[in-house]
Amino acid sequence: MPSSATYRSVRPDLREDRQAAVRVLLEPDGLRALIVTHLPNIRYLTGFTGSSGAAIVLPDHVVLVTDFRYETQAADEVGSAARVEIVRTDQWKRVRKVLNDAPCISEVGFEAESVSVATAQRLSDGDWSVAARPVRGPVEQLRASKHPSEVESIRQAACLAAEAFEEVTCAIRPGVPELTIAAELERALRLRGSEWHPFQTIVASGPRSALPHARTGNRELRPGDFVLLDFGAQVDGYCADLTRTVVLGTADERQRTVYEIVRSSQADARSHVHAGMTGADADALARSPIAARGFGDAFGHSLGHGLGLEVHEAPRLGRTNDKPLPADAVVTIEPGVYFAGWGGVRIEDDIHLAAEGARLLSDGQTELMEL
Repeated sequence: MPSSATYRSVRPDLREDRQAAVRVLLEPDGLRALIVTHLPNIRYLTGFTGSSGAAIVLPDHVVLVTDFRYETQAADEVGSAARVEIVRTDQWKRVRKVLNDAPCISEVGFEAESVSVATAQRLSDGDWSVAARPVRGPVEQLRASKHPSEVESIRQAACLAAEAFEEVTCAIRPGVPELTIAAELERALRLRGSEWHPFQTIVASGPRSALPHARTGNRELRPGDFVLLDFGAQVDGYCADLTRTVVLGTADERQRTVYEIVRSSQADARSHVHAGMTGADADALARSPIAARGFGDAFGHSLGHGLGLEVHEAPRLGRTNDKPLPADAVVTIEPGVYFAGWGGVRIEDDIHLAAEGARLLSDGQTELMEL
């Protein structure tokens, strides 16, 4: 079994460039400062991986405010990318002081998607000399297009996840509870170097495979079951997301038909998706052939989503997204069909929307497995 060192690489320090790019994105809104509170965005800009903090992007530097638990960690992780200020009482008082002391800052933006109503009210109280207003997604906009080093981290995570799945297929047997399969899979992921599980591992068998986001339970696997496994891995903070559906024993005619419809639509979509097409057009690559076979109503979710420091991030590949997919995004391609009381099939791989075309990052081993 490979050690965790197999899935690590030296990544270039992009933080200064990212901070400069955020400042450029703020200019059309007339802003020269931004309070960043969404933790993946803080990590993206400063390298800090703690569970509490705020980063203030100012015209010529960045300040990270966090608490005493991270005094050593923040200094080690952030280095020269930001000035670290440690507080022992009220984080927001320190944020306010940083902004009040900053020259020529009359207004600051804050992340509309991650700030609570209570915090937004606090940002607008009378003690602030700087006005605050919400902005939508400047950091997320940058994160949607991946640097080659980020793509490589996701590729490594996807390879790790595929190897872990292959290792545990021998445990997928009649009489074994779903929770046991999930535990074995998560164990294999961690031993192979996954830093954490980007989401709760899903193992859904038999009729429960018709639940797209089933909660893994105590149901014991039975001969003839579809078994749907949705799992991920994390390398250098970057996430991979795979789904495989197998049959326990020999597949019947209906299972083969349904599986092949999903498999062929997924193969077409991952081959033809490209940067510049809209999220809706990407979704149609898989949805149209499924609908043509009469199963359109059974495919109720979107085709896919972006991957990065979060397992669900921009862009979205769905029927309502009329925006172009950005170049160098990494996305999932995961069509599925589900029939209540019978079962369902989903097949998911990770794709890099490179300039030369779609590049498969995961193993793409999607032929029907009968275990």
